[in-house]
Amino acid sequence: MTKIDDVARLAGVSTATVSRALRGLPTVSAATRRRVLAAAEQLDYAVSPSASRLAGGRTGTVAVVVPRITRWFFSTVVEAVEEYLHHSGYDLLLYNLGGREQIRQRVLRTANLHKRVDAMMLVATPLRPADLTALAALDLPGVTISSGSRVPNWPCVRIDDVAAARMATRHLLDLGHRRIAHISGDPDDELAFTTHLDRRRGYQAELRAAGLRPDPSLDVESSFTIDGGNRAAAELLARGAPPTAIVAACDEMAMGAMSALRDAGLRVPQDVSVVGIDDHDLAGVLGLSTIAQPAAEQGRLAARMLLDPLGARNLSPIIGQRTADGDTPVILPTRLVVRESTAPPRAH
Repeated sequence: MTKIDDVARLAGVSTATVSRALRGLPTVSAATRRRVLAAAEQLDYAVSPSASRLAGGRTGTVAVVVPRITRWFFSTVVEAVEEYLHHSGYDLLLYNLGGREQIRQRVLRTANLHKRVDAMMLVATPLRPADLTALAALDLPGVTISSGSRVPNWPCVRIDDVAAARMATRHLLDLGHRRIAHISGDPDDELAFTTHLDRRRGYQAELRAAGLRPDPSLDVESSFTIDGGNRAAAELLARGAPPTAIVAACDEMAMGAMSALRDAGLRVPQDVSVVGIDDHDLAGVLGLSTIAQPAAEQGRLAARMLLDPLGARNLSPIIGQRTADGDTPVILPTRLVVRESTAPPRAH
């Protein structure tokens, strides 16, 4: 295997000059650079990416923090980010908080990331004041995805969760529903992100816009899971007269709600319509009407925005959206996807 020493001997320069020439630094004359490049080509020498990164004071690694990797949104985002980083010559260091406070503090409040990564990405990760102080001390470029806490001077990529919930509720109102329930996230979850709060606001705002007063008895909180949706729908049914429709804060909750309704002998959508938010991979299979959000596109765009300040050379351009400054979030559009889980109420 050809070594940098071989290139240096053939070109008649030092190994340090070879390194600077191959990295394109301006401290090497044009004639010397040509000589080094010719020697490298003659010897079929390839620059070691890891050595090049170390020489430039970089690790070639980006830290990505997610609350729970098992959830559809987070896993979809991480897969898209990893693909983009790979095409750009970067590695991904994943931190899955998983509800464990000790991991959260080790990642966000200690020097655990010092000299290990070049940048950070936080996906729907709520932050406390101590976390923000620790991130500022790290002095790393970063980006956030979704509606977790904002970090000063970090750009943010997200959807408008309020608008998404309003769109879901409006779909049911347009079908003729008026007794519309809502199942949302658990505020007591120590890693709960703010998405469910925004989506509740959207649900309530659209009801009010239609002249309806939100009914607290039709609003149930649970975990952002299929089981959580199942338990929430069962609780709704136990409270008395069932709603004619349900807006679920995410597709996984909607799937659980559909299961609970069928277990109770109710038909979807003949007895109760159900709409979710996300466009989960299984939404089409289950015939779930939903508000589709571009999860993978959020990951790709966030990765692009993160690497641009690092000077990464994107080898495979995927998207062409403009980036934004650290104070203005980039909001990607959502759309209504109507399937078999929603229909007019029986009275219509």
